[in-house]
Amino acid sequence: MTDSITRILVPVDFSAHSDQAVRHAATLAGQVGASVELLHAVEEFSYGAFSEVYVPNVPDTMQEMINDASERLAAIKADNFPHGSDVQTSVFVGRPAHTIVERARTGGFDLIVMGTHGRTGLPHILMGSVAERVVRTAPCAVLTVRENGAAKTARPPVHVEAA
Repeated sequence: MTDSITRILVPVDFSAHSDQAVRHAATLAGQVGASVELLHAVEEFSYGAFSEVYVPNVPDTMQEMINDASERLAAIKADNFPHGSDVQTSVFVGRPAHTIVERARTGGFDLIVMGTHGRTGLPHILMGSVAERVVRTAPCAVLTVRENGAAKTARPPVHVEAA
């Protein structure tokens, strides 16, 4: 990692949490003059003899998902970076955490800014956390952002005066 932030990767899953992360990244990029890449990972269908769901025309369906993600990323770019900032969009097919980490590695990013759902307990065990996996394996710093509503439930800081 370099001492300055010049390239920011922002994984987008189209949730309120990732919307918040995009806003943080836009502000930060504007302050430090960094370029931004908005990335979405489309997960591959698992299909075959043991699949519970039949999906006809898997290649066509995947292409539709890629096209839809590209259009949605373009809209996010237009809404959050209106002043012609250096912003790229990309859609990859693969497991989200692995895709994010590999893109950060191959793209030479200094920072990943991503939303986190903040799941705990059984939902965390069952669903896992993409953000947690990225934090553990990323080649650069990772800033995780929780949606505004979740931040309101945090305890206020305790002030301790020195004697």
